[in-house]
Amino acid sequence: MKLILLGTTGYHPNDRRHTPCMVIPECGIMLDAGTGAYRAGHYLERPELDIFLTHAHLDHVVGLTYLFSVIRAHPLQRITVHAAAEKLAAINEHLFSEHLFPAKPPCEWRPLAKEVSLSGGGRLTHFPLLHQGGSLGLRLDWPGHSMAYVTDTTAAVDAEYVEKIRGVDLLIHECYYPDANAEWAKQTGHSSTTLVAQVARRAGAGRLLLIHFDPLSVEDDPIGLDVARAIFPQTDLGRDLMEVEF
Repeated sequence: MKLILLGTTGYHPNDRRHTPCMVIPECGIMLDAGTGAYRAGHYLERPELDIFLTHAHLDHVVGLTYLFSVIRAHPLQRITVHAAAEKLAAINEHLFSEHLFPAKPPCEWRPLAKEVSLSGGGRLTHFPLLHQGGSLGLRLDWPGHSMAYVTDTTAAVDAEYVEKIRGVDLLIHECYYPDANAEWAKQTGHSSTTLVAQVARRAGAGRLLLIHFDPLSVEDDPIGLDVARAIFPQTDLGRDLMEVEF
């Protein structure tokens, strides 16, 4: 199964990365809808699209306003946006306010169920994360394939979500700051390198892919990959348009 990263930074895009968005083309799934969402139409394979949102901060949802470009590139018969009910209400009231973006895309807005069936015999479950305003982690399981997406939270080996991601083949986890800014990461509700690697090791993940970096860092390695690999060797840095098999 293939995952394509369409955006891998946080807060705002920079010259190298867009904000969080990823797709699983063969299943018609999008995870978050940041500024990278406009790219999705070139990769989708199905006439339906299910968008799962972790929360409603702008860097994760502004791409919903780009769906008209996605539909032009890849016509869709159905688009369903899944998120916590209060997040959907906020998006519809504010993001699609007549004063901001009055042309609402042709979506069905569905409160995120405890478990969602996915094409190919899969299922999606979710779990709460600690972050300002609230966020959700997502786990997707198919026979022989599994992944988890954890963004906008402060990593900790004793966090409740660690058990929810246990044994996944692929863990996508935010890593906003290197260890030198660990305290700032904690204050802002984000994660730093060592703690994320420790979470991956504690959870028994097969592979760790780091995303949601500080957009002010445009280096090839913004978080210290060698530090993470010393703890969890199967760690890589996500980059825009990267294709990942899991």
